[in-house]
Amino acid sequence: MLYFTQRFKYSLTIYKYETESKKVGKSSFAYAWVLDETGEERKRGITIDIGHAKFETKTKAADVAIIVVNASIGEFEAGFEAGGQTREHTMLIRSLGVSQVTVAINKLDTVDWSQARYNAILKKLKPFLKQSGFKESDIQFVPCSGLAGENLAKCSESKALTAWYKGPCLVDCIDNFKTPTRSIDSPFRMCVSDVYKGIGQGVVIGGKVESGAVAIGEQVVVLPSNKAGYIKAISIHDEPTSLTGVGDQCNLTVIGIDINNIGRGSVVCVNGSLGTVTRKMLVRVIVIDPPTPITTGFTGLLYCHTIAETATVTKLVSIIDKSTGEVIKKKPRCVTKHTSAICEITTARPICADLYKDNKALGRITLRSGNNTVAAGIIIKFK
Repeated sequence: MLYFTQRFKYSLTIYKYETESKKVGKSSFAYAWVLDETGEERKRGITIDIGHAKFETKTKAADVAIIVVNASIGEFEAGFEAGGQTREHTMLIRSLGVSQVTVAINKLDTVDWSQARYNAILKKLKPFLKQSGFKESDIQFVPCSGLAGENLAKCSESKALTAWYKGPCLVDCIDNFKTPTRSIDSPFRMCVSDVYKGIGQGVVIGGKVESGAVAIGEQVVVLPSNKAGYIKAISIHDEPTSLTGVGDQCNLTVIGIDINNIGRGSVVCVNGSLGTVTRKMLVRVIVIDPPTPITTGFTGLLYCHTIAETATVTKLVSIIDKSTGEVIKKKPRCVTKHTSAICEITTARPICADLYKDNKALGRITLRSGNNTVAAGIIIKFK
């Protein structure tokens, strides 16, 4: 996609990746090596660290996802069956608040652009996506071939595909996403994903602005360390600007705060409208795939915006109806798969979060144990 949207051009670097990937028997991974930069990622053929790159289309949207599934015989089935990454990633993005999704059915050229194969994949994915909480009107499907570049940045000219597919290409699907309405009047919250010492004075804090706006010169507070400083500079995609607002992925250069008081999972707020720092919260969750029924004392990793913190279920309050929220059973001994419940969770260290009703991005949580997503839900009360 980056190549066909002209974010980078064919160069000696790409030629080098093609040559080296062929030597290790992974010739189809040449373009993946643009973002998979570590030796282990390239050796194992999987993405370990987060890769980030930018490309632009005609319109601007955010908080959407593209799920790429492999149409090759056996590969789609492996990803979709219990424990597969397609199921895992779909449930995770929905729990993170993504409401619009495009499914790119990749490598369809390996089955000769078979319409039967395409329809078979849709038949399995459509009900699963609706069950996961996506509205049918917010789901798009597009057949493509990433390696061949077919149906990515422009509609395919392959007769085998155009004989039955008349829909948009992947870039057009991205442009079809509905741009969400955002309010810059809400309290400023930026969830920190990266921090490093900048050139000259100040610390550079990277992350996404989830609500509000901030300008150069304003005083900010980093939570949960509760350290204050001033914004010296702002950049969005390496371009300097004087203001940043909700939806932006940006870097803030801040003076007056030691780098040791900031980390991944910290939240930058404007002084006077701070987030909540807590260890104990009441959450409403849907239990997804626990290794065993959840009981009091269950411990896992709590994910909330960019935080990953050890957490324990300290109280099971009630089992509730998924649709109405009506209490079915109070003080249950355990909570099982596909059950909705209200429970109390306590983190090992203080974290910064918001109630879901006040800030959706900072009010969503996911609980994982090992390779399983145990539960996902929302914060309804701090304790």
